[in-house]
Amino acid sequence: MNQTIQELFDRKSVRAYSDEIITPEEKEWILKSALQAPTAGNMALYSIIDIQDQSLKDQLAITCDHQPFISQAPMVLLFLADYQKWYDIYTHYDKDIQPLEESDLILALEDCMIAAQNAVVAAWSLGIGSCYIGDILENFEIHQKLFDLPKYAIPATLLVLGKPTLQQQNRPKPQRFDLADMVSVNTYHHKTMDETKQMFIKQTGKNEDELKNYIQAFAKRKFHAQYRKEMNRSVKKMIESWK
Repeated sequence: MNQTIQELFDRKSVRAYSDEIITPEEKEWILKSALQAPTAGNMALYSIIDIQDQSLKDQLAITCDHQPFISQAPMVLLFLADYQKWYDIYTHYDKDIQPLEESDLILALEDCMIAAQNAVVAAWSLGIGSCYIGDILENFEIHQKLFDLPKYAIPATLLVLGKPTLQQQNRPKPQRFDLADMVSVNTYHHKTMDETKQMFIKQTGKNEDELKNYIQAFAKRKFHAQYRKEMNRSVKKMIESWK
């Protein structure tokens, strides 16, 4: 295992940050690394907003499902699925260009998330932790206005970064699923319920009786939660605004 692979295995979400600053040089390397990500047709269908205004961080800590650590992060990056620059230049030179469609949004989202992960990997190599905030998908109308977003720029993810506290450094990384449970050959493997249970038992370290309670609690916290209802509503608005 080389250093790059080891860092991928070691990296974990960081939600508490030390007082140590992220230097301008470190920030620049993180952002430059994001821009080196693979991208469809070298189009770079994304943009990044470096959120430095503390009042904006404070608002995001509320609108992204009330998570105070967002406002405490030294570095906050908003990654946008952004087709606007291409649509503008297309329509400038080609009057037959039609409005964008859902496939264009999905392609931009792919570009955007790949770039964000490049930033995450680069940051970790510099001793800087990060956490993805999927809740940026909530409250689309508020975020669209807050960041003055054009029609074809949609929030894909929020990334908060900072140097981890000792507690965060020592926190165990959650167990991932086994390779055999996640990779199939040539076609999709349709698991039996017993296979699915065993997959989760191995990942959680729980027995079958404990697993039932764990999954029910997880569903209550994630699937039945109010934030998920808001996220669904908000994403529908995103898609409507794109078309």
